[in-house]
Order: sequence, then C-alpha cells, then structure tokens
Amino acid sequence: MPASPAGSVAGSVAEREPDGGPPAPAAGRPLMVLRKVSKVYGAGEIAVHALRSVDFTVERGDYIAIMGSSGSGKSTLMHLIGCLDVPTSGQYLLDRIDVSGLDDFELSYVRNRKIGLVFQSFNLIPRTTVLRNVELPLVYARVPRAERRARALEAIASVGLSDRATHLPSELSGGQQQRAAIARAIVTNPVILLADEPTGNLDSVSTHEILELFAHLNLLGRTIVMITHEPDVAERAKRVLHLADGELVSDVRQAPVGGPPPGASHAPVALPDSAAGTTTKWPAISSARPVLGA
Repeated sequence: MPASPAGSVAGSVAEREPDGGPPAPAAGRPLMVLRKVSKVYGAGEIAVHALRSVDFTVERGDYIAIMGSSGSGKSTLMHLIGCLDVPTSGQYLLDRIDVSGLDDFELSYVRNRKIGLVFQSFNLIPRTTVLRNVELPLVYARVPRAERRARALEAIASVGLSDRATHLPSELSGGQQQRAAIARAIVTNPVILLADEPTGNLDSVSTHEILELFAHLNLLGRTIVMITHEPDVAERAKRVLHLADGELVSDVRQAPVGGPPPGASHAPVALPDSAAGTTTKWPAISSARPVLGA
C-alpha cells in the first residue's frame, strides 16, 4: 500500500528531528526560504493581493522583526510562515520541507513539530493551571505523561515561572501570562519561535521582561520571528523587515546572526524567579507517535 501524504511528511520530519535543546545549525542551509511568495484572496475584480512576490531567507539563530502598517500584509505573512495557510504562488521551505502545497493535516503536523506560536492575547486556557497549559502541545503529540510533565516543568523554569506552575492564568500578571505562553511554545523544542505582536497587550515593564526573555532564548540558539508595529520592540531584533502594500520594501540588518541581539548582554540574562537559563537537552518527540488523531 502506498504511503499516505501525512506519512511521507512524518518521515521527512523524522529524518531531521534534533536530539534535544535548540536545534543545531546546518552549515549552509537556511532555516526558512521564501521564494516569490504571493497570496491572493478572491478572484477577478475583487481579488486582494495580500502579498506580492516576497523573497527572503532566515538563518538559524537569527532574531527577526517584521513590521508594517495595517493592510501591509504582515498578518498574512505570519499565517504563511506559521503554516496556518499556504501561498497562492511561490515556494516556502521550512527546515527543508516544502510546505507550499501541503493540505491541512500535513500543515498541522509540520506546525506541531517545527513551530512554536506566541500570540498577543496569550491564548491560555482560563480554568487550567500554567503547568497543564504548557503540557497541552505534548498531550496532542502523545508524549508519555512522565516525560511531558518533566518537559513542561523545565520549560516553565526556563521562563522564570517555577513558583507559578500551579496557578491559573487569572492569578498571573499580563507579563507572566505571556511568559507561560512562551513556555508552551518552546516545550516541543520547535525550530522557530513565531510571535505575533507578543507585547501588544503589555505595559512597559512587562514588555521589557518579554524582550529580555526573547533575547535570552535567542542567545541560547533559538530562532525568533516576531510580528510587531512598535519601533522600540523591533530595535531589539537582529534584523528588521518592513512590508508595505504586500511587498517587502526594506531589509535592515541590526546585528550579526551569530552575535547577541541589540541591547542584550553577551551571556544569557538572569530572568525573574531565577530558575531560568537551564540548558538541559530535551528528547525529541518521536515521529512514531501519531499526532492530532493521526
């Protein structure tokens, strides 16, 4: 019997699963490649060209901010990068997987394995503890209970929330809720952390906390792509892309890929609650375990 499309994607992902910790660099291979990517909604006279022939690559260990005004296409680009949608034309490679023509099931498989999503509104389950919220992606991935508990606790410690693991989201500040959301995003050990306006609902103190945490994670080797409209937030990234009318109009390098992000120290910073900074390697999620009903 021929392999199913989902099975072929699972095999492709399994060949490149890391042994744990931030994914190791692959010499000469960008983590993300977008080639002439366009997205059109509708057809004929009512067609909306949300993205027009966007080209760029993302190296492992980079920290990128994508900026643009309302209607610039940055939200559409975020959906494509996050495997929440596919381009109308062009090619998108994520960790050597061509996701341009994948169906919804295949996109969910790649998204679960490769991408950690962080949202402006946190998207935590209100009546569930921080620990259970962070465990959730590992539940979907059928990770055994003892392993997922250990990995969730380590992710919570890495964002400085060890003393809040049994608290409900309503018992946390906005900054603490976003840190919990970041722990949930990194618990599967994704190749990229994709953040959509992560400081949009935060005050200045909490914004500083989250930007320090992103700098810390990037110093530990994690690749970050962040959507933002705030110039002072974008200043903390190593590279800034600007979109206008669906086109990439500028691409500014602010710090080298292999160096610290602007404003960060040359060593991982100390985070609140002092439990952060762990570098223990996590075992990869086995591709033998089905996900999302597979």
